[in-house]
Amino acid sequence: MSKRIITINRMFGSNGRIIGKALADKMEIGFYDKELIEIAGRKKKIPYSTLAEVDEKKPNAWNFPIDHEIQISPEHRVMPMNDVLYELQRDIILSLSDKEECVIVGRCANHILGNRALRVFIYAPFETRVKTIMERLGREEKSARKLVKRMDKERRAYYEFFTDESWRDMEQYDICIDSSHFSQDQIVNLIMEAADR
Repeated sequence: MSKRIITINRMFGSNGRIIGKALADKMEIGFYDKELIEIAGRKKKIPYSTLAEVDEKKPNAWNFPIDHEIQISPEHRVMPMNDVLYELQRDIILSLSDKEECVIVGRCANHILGNRALRVFIYAPFETRVKTIMERLGREEKSARKLVKRMDKERRAYYEFFTDESWRDMEQYDICIDSSHFSQDQIVNLIMEAADR
């Protein structure tokens, strides 16, 4: 690994995004999460809202709208916007890995980059994640439980659809961390040390 590139897959409510941002800030390198949607939108002149709607979601096999001419392939095949966004983000992730050191959250980046990156999976027990979402979003417990289950299901389905790999297969990652057992600073330092090696 010539450049320090870290990919972070995360369970919803495990604070993976927050840890990734803190890591990038401490290492003084780029950070990409929703920023990938903005780059993709600018590149192809597609509204952010159109792409954000399908971000990290697998396509619906029975119904997908045609929102943009980019969804028509050269072979006149219609593509779901989910597929369009995945391909755009894949190209951006590969390009970023050639140009700079960075932290990339989600979007199958660990699968796309393989051994070119330090691949991290951040998780936590379900109850801990529910409490985190209740505090972070001000949700009632029942609502937080539903949201955590739904987001994990969406992320897993997206990942497995585009990679044909199991999202929670720990063999795909170099480091797997239960964020409920360590402070944010401890996790950041642990990942930094691994990246520097």
